[in-house]
Amino acid sequence: MAASPRATSGRKVIITCAVTGSIHTPSMSPHLPVTAEEIADAAIGAAEAGAAIVHLHARNPADGRPDQTPEAFAPFLKVIKQRSGCVVNITTGGAATMTIEQRVAPAATFKPEVASLNMGTMNFGLYPMLERFKNFKHDWEKPYLDGTRERPFRNTFADIEYILTTCAANGTRFEIECYDIGHLYTLRHFADRGVVKPPFFIQSVFGILGGIGSHAEDVMMMKRTADRLFGDEYRWSVLGAGRQQMPIAAISAAMGGNVRVGLEDSLWLGPGRLAKSNAEQVAKVRGIIEGLGLGVATPDEAREILGLKGGDKVGF
Repeated sequence: MAASPRATSGRKVIITCAVTGSIHTPSMSPHLPVTAEEIADAAIGAAEAGAAIVHLHARNPADGRPDQTPEAFAPFLKVIKQRSGCVVNITTGGAATMTIEQRVAPAATFKPEVASLNMGTMNFGLYPMLERFKNFKHDWEKPYLDGTRERPFRNTFADIEYILTTCAANGTRFEIECYDIGHLYTLRHFADRGVVKPPFFIQSVFGILGGIGSHAEDVMMMKRTADRLFGDEYRWSVLGAGRQQMPIAAISAAMGGNVRVGLEDSLWLGPGRLAKSNAEQVAKVRGIIEGLGLGVATPDEAREILGLKGGDKVGF
């Protein structure tokens, strides 16, 4: 199912938009969605701009800290389903400060079409952001960022299997997050055991401190390795962190891949220019895709490409 570089004519590119995440803190941008209403509006705006999939985290509406309780997700999930036909992707990454049971709870409760799944324990360094951002509105923000100097993002083999087996009966497929080459081999391990089945939706993540870099050679190596390990059993997508968001997306689209943008991954629209919305980033990457002569997949086209169960079979 992996498109060859020679088979791009007429191909539809899936845009995923990750609207808030747990990386950036509220003091970094006034446009970062925090409340349930803001998250719902951001997701719907991204879908209207061309995102087939919206990737969702929740936050505490009072101070913006990551909140992985199902009760925090319920208000915006219902609104998004009522107002949009987009594919909903619920995080199981949550934040590195959470237990695996906390992280999987929303996906287990709401049975989405897609959930994210991280393929390995890693250093996930956010602390360099403290060089750019000095003043914080909430007392949790600075320690949260600084704590990534010593706090790994835990995704053990047992953790991965726990998420896979917890969601096995729900028909949920996974956006499989691979931050390094070894993560592709971990996926191959679980696939060989039959714990996860194709088609695989592999999201290669570039530019996080602790993971693979964002050089074009890194992107190509990830793609070559995935091709060798999974052949035609996968679809490929990428995200570039920070200023690398659009360059990495352009490389992926040109190589036959799909793309992810959103304020979870980058707060910026261009040098020194904060994105005012997730929809702005979707519109920009859509322009890149269409400039390459490619089409943008609708939600229903994305469902067909990825073999999803359909929006009528979720638990919200």
